[in-house]
Amino acid sequence: MAEPSRPSPLTAWAITTGEAGMRTQARGLAAAVAETVVEKVVALRWPQRWLPAGWPGVLSGIDAAKGDDIRPPWPELIVTCGRRSAIVGLAVKRASGGRAALVHVQDPRAPLAGFDLVIAMAHDEIAGPKVVKVLTAMHDITPERLSQAAGAWRERLARLPRPLTAVLLGGPTSNSPFGDAEARELQRRLGALRARNGGGLVVVPSRRTPEAALAVFRDAGRADPSAWVWDRSGDNPYLGALALADRLVVTGDSVSMVSEALATPHPVEVFALNLRRRHEGFAQTLAERGVIGLLQDGVEAPSHPPLDATVEAAAAVRAMLARRSAG
Repeated sequence: MAEPSRPSPLTAWAITTGEAGMRTQARGLAAAVAETVVEKVVALRWPQRWLPAGWPGVLSGIDAAKGDDIRPPWPELIVTCGRRSAIVGLAVKRASGGRAALVHVQDPRAPLAGFDLVIAMAHDEIAGPKVVKVLTAMHDITPERLSQAAGAWRERLARLPRPLTAVLLGGPTSNSPFGDAEARELQRRLGALRARNGGGLVVVPSRRTPEAALAVFRDAGRADPSAWVWDRSGDNPYLGALALADRLVVTGDSVSMVSEALATPHPVEVFALNLRRRHEGFAQTLAERGVIGLLQDGVEAPSHPPLDATVEAAAAVRAMLARRSAG
């Protein structure tokens, strides 16, 4: 008797227009579902970049000189994140004859009829039978990656005393400054935290962290042998800090960094000062659910098991694909 045929490995495209947090979300969700993931960072020319979702002719506006090309063979699954990538995803689904399933992360700001599933966050103002709400953002931080990072960074961080607090710095966003004034207030609150708990400090800036803000921590670190401030040269200690710190402090301007911190078992505190409304709502929702603390004098962050919305979203995508296959 012939063996039953096995389903072919699932191929997914993770399509974004290049913003780092969106790339991480689309790539992380796609990798949690598909055996093969092809990341597509696309650029749209005018006027296609301003066309409404579902408008014909979008793919003719793909600028392959500034991003990845979009051409067949088409994948079985498309994962998009960001409004313009949703426009491209709808066009790819149409070009595939509807055979490709389309999943969008965040509110696509478009009619939901063309999407097979939308993964939105709890504070997003979107609802419907195709919408799955999750508490945190998607990402590609897995236990395996954290374990590898721990092995790579354990000796390099061993000179810092325990408990070790890792500070993950973002940067300014629209209507949400993060300069030297905000950095000094964060430094003051960190001082109060360390006065209570002691231990060492590792400060990890991102590409968005302004030099003026980073200088506040660099100046303080020169006089503190129990602190290390990464100067953005050499290996990035971000994953090592996530894996090895005893406590994580994250600036609230980055939904992605807060979500990645929550994928670890460490207590997470969010510095929520002068945040834009969306980021403030995200932090408040997490605080009300008891999974983060807000970095304030005398208030300790709660302990929590690792929280990874990527796993929850991947299960919803697999269920959707099973329904499509059966129907």
